[in-house]
Amino acid sequence: MDDLRAREAWRVLRIQAELVDGIEHLAGIGPSVTIYGSARLGPESVHYQNARALAKRFGESGLNVLTGGGPGIMEGANEGAFDTESCSIGLNIELPHEQGANRYQDLCLDFRYFFVRKLMFVKHAVGFVVFPGGFGTLDELFEALTLVQTGKIQPFPIVLFGVDYWKGLIDWMTQTMLAEGCIDADDVKRFYITDSVEDAFQHVFSDYSAQQDGHRDNLPPNV
Repeated sequence: MDDLRAREAWRVLRIQAELVDGIEHLAGIGPSVTIYGSARLGPESVHYQNARALAKRFGESGLNVLTGGGPGIMEGANEGAFDTESCSIGLNIELPHEQGANRYQDLCLDFRYFFVRKLMFVKHAVGFVVFPGGFGTLDELFEALTLVQTGKIQPFPIVLFGVDYWKGLIDWMTQTMLAEGCIDADDVKRFYITDSVEDAFQHVFSDYSAQQDGHRDNLPPNV
């Protein structure tokens, strides 16, 4: 029992150290857009190309770009922001497959714990753009939707990029979740879906511009 308690105590210290390290490294980065998407969609994918183009638009507008730091869509987004004046940031995670830090990063942090990494994605975000992806991408999408729905963070734009990819999920949400009363009609208005790089950019940037007259902190006072 004593050994178990000691191991758990050390686990808490590792979590604390990772949390402090992430907060310290990102403390001064300023407003950023978080871009999610599959690690499996490489440069030949139109989604990779769109992620790169969109991230470049954000970078040129003065917004940093945050990704999971790996290959695929994450690499595309980091590549787009890398040659701009803004910061291209990767929050990498230790995984058995698919994850290796891409080379288009001005700032690269490594995480062991998903929940600490998720906090970093949200803390400085003025918007999320979610490209096609798998379980991890869906996890991040629904995390953001839940935080906004429950008022744990201030609302910000959540863009789903790729109409054909997301259509089935949205149909299920409206025809099943909404019909069964598991979500409200306002909940399906919490995200915006598009196929246009410029449209996605304007949706996020116009909201950010409207918020510039006040300080926007996505962490509620009790966190």
